[in-house]
Amino acid sequence: MIRLHAAAGAGIIAGTGATIAQMLLWWFDGTPVIDTLLRDARLTAAIVMGTGVLGQGPVWRWDVMAWATAIHFALSFIYALIAWPLARTLNVPSSVGVGALYGAAIYAINLHGFTHVFPWFDVSRGWVTILAHLVFGASLFASCVVLAHRASHPHRFGVPNR
Repeated sequence: MIRLHAAAGAGIIAGTGATIAQMLLWWFDGTPVIDTLLRDARLTAAIVMGTGVLGQGPVWRWDVMAWATAIHFALSFIYALIAWPLARTLNVPSSVGVGALYGAAIYAINLHGFTHVFPWFDVSRGWVTILAHLVFGASLFASCVVLAHRASHPHRFGVPNR
């Protein structure tokens, strides 16, 4: 049970951090942040909602954002479960490097593998998305290390012994 909770926590941390990093990188690049966020939400939501949402302009729709968020964090959790056995054995500095490599692999899977099934994701390929995936992997692995250490040494974090 601890593994599931820790992986969920690591996935949430990494998924949130990668989204923030991606938005900052869009901003630095001069890319319209909100319009691009809404575009990417439509791309993701279309996996469940169908391609009809792809043709809509940059408008805020709660159902699109809800599906996009659910898919984003479900994938973050799955990637965390896959990473957990290795990540928890590392120290924080090495976890960042190994995690960045993991993020690069996820980029290849997401943007070059899944695009055979969901070709509309081609538009989101690029250096910003690559860096966001590197941030995701690095923060995922580092979070796994910290959360695994916290779970195995609860007294150091103010958690009472049971």
